[in-house]
Amino acid sequence: MTDVLRTNQIGFHVLSFAVLCSGVKLDIYPARWEEKVLWKQDLRYNRVYIFFVGFWLLFFCALPSLFYFFTFWDFRMPQTTPFAAKFPPNPYGGGHTRYKPVEESYSGLRYHDNNLVSGSLEALIQHLIPTVDYSPDRSYIFTFLLSSRLFLHPFDLMSRVCYLCVEHHRVGDPQIDKKRIRDIAPKIVQLLTEWTETFPYDFRDERMMRSLKEMTHRLAFGDELSRRAMQRLIQRLLRKLTILGQYEESLVTSSTPVTPPAPASSSAGDKSSALKAKQHVRREECILNVCDDPFILAQQLTHIEMEKLGYIGPEEFVQAFVQKRPADNHKSFFSKRRVSNLEAYVEWFNRLSYLVATEICLPVKKKHRARVLEFFIDVARECFNIGNFNSLMAIITGMNLSPVSRLKKTWGKVNTDKFEILEHQMDPSNNFYSYRTALRGATQRSATAHTTREKIVIPFFSLFIKDIYFLNEGCASRLPNGHINFEKFWEVAKQVNEFLAWRQVICPFERDRKTLQYLISVSVFTDDELQLASYESEGPENNLERDTRRSLRSSLSRM
Repeated sequence: MTDVLRTNQIGFHVLSFAVLCSGVKLDIYPARWEEKVLWKQDLRYNRVYIFFVGFWLLFFCALPSLFYFFTFWDFRMPQTTPFAAKFPPNPYGGGHTRYKPVEESYSGLRYHDNNLVSGSLEALIQHLIPTVDYSPDRSYIFTFLLSSRLFLHPFDLMSRVCYLCVEHHRVGDPQIDKKRIRDIAPKIVQLLTEWTETFPYDFRDERMMRSLKEMTHRLAFGDELSRRAMQRLIQRLLRKLTILGQYEESLVTSSTPVTPPAPASSSAGDKSSALKAKQHVRREECILNVCDDPFILAQQLTHIEMEKLGYIGPEEFVQAFVQKRPADNHKSFFSKRRVSNLEAYVEWFNRLSYLVATEICLPVKKKHRARVLEFFIDVARECFNIGNFNSLMAIITGMNLSPVSRLKKTWGKVNTDKFEILEHQMDPSNNFYSYRTALRGATQRSATAHTTREKIVIPFFSLFIKDIYFLNEGCASRLPNGHINFEKFWEVAKQVNEFLAWRQVICPFERDRKTLQYLISVSVFTDDELQLASYESEGPENNLERDTRRSLRSSLSRM
């Protein structure tokens, strides 16, 4: 607004100078000398004429500024957000932006340097609702839908959105209501599209689906095109929920241990022989028999990582916060999640770590163990080159487990230079400084990538969750005046949105079904089995380890 006023001030002075000069020119330099007397007689009337011409010219030049002032000054709120550039522009939003003073407030919302920093819950909900003249930014929609579940149930929010979008503004005249719905319907569809595409799990609640269908019916009253758009929206949502449900069912099935039926009677000798047979079968299975190329195995690990990342909903990060506050928890809502995809992904990290340790401890001969150890070091290096930091850290963790790290004779036959370099990259000192530097590099490479392979970024997930957790715990969600600390949730949403960008990349590598099946389904040793296998590979070094081995043999033989 300041630029507009300054421009009109300059125009005013230029126009005044032009009018003044024109009057002086007419007074001193008449067209012909003999006309000068007549000009001087009519000079008074010419100056009056020039005055009126200049007045009307100034009026019409200032009219656009007056229109802008009365139209936008009091009613248009800032729309710039801390990470709005990460979202495509809203097709129904205005493209005009302006600079606001350092700090302002609008109807329960407070801004600082043109960014929304806090507001009451009701004001934030109202800010989500599109009108004929206003559409919320996509970045605001995402941030509020992500954070609002800390303060109210998604169904309660959906109920208020439906009411404020349609019912609250009905005037009772069917024609006026129909026209208004027709004008606002595309914006409502856009809002609900953002909700269903980004947070589909919310609509597992039958009440949410019922509200969505009711909104479809209401929009059909005014706009047939919007009704069809809503029908397509619901169809896409149902397909997505079906796929997510199938994936979660597979997680439940794979996490359920299958125990073979025990014989009617068995002796101690039978149990011992059964244990030996069990160990023999496991020792026949080896990763090198399935895939002996480190690059291919790293690619297959990346397939698994990206598939599991793709099923994690952004709301799960906030759900973890809610579970830390039982008093505020909407238990009935979150209990509907039979299996948390976020927890399943963390379990995959643990499984991969124990799979690495199992494969290293399996071989009887030292040179075979050393070969497997070197193989996984090369796989970890390939994971680093790809940008798969989660598998990289899982492999390093598996090699640092006690049953593996104690195999001194095996490690003595391995060149550990490459392993030490990888350990340095994932060194936890200085808050994982080396890893964070590498992650920034991978993120920059992804942003400027020319191929899909260069776009891959898979963070060390446990640390990623930890960062979001401490960001949430380090700042209050509500300010002393009762406002929601929206500045905090901008930062949370920024990190979660970056995660969403990473998970959208399609893995470009060719699938090796045999290797994938092995990685997902092959059995791995438990802690006790790993420890015993380690002692069987390289014997105990002291009495304490001998006692531990004896105890493990006894306990496992009774299983």
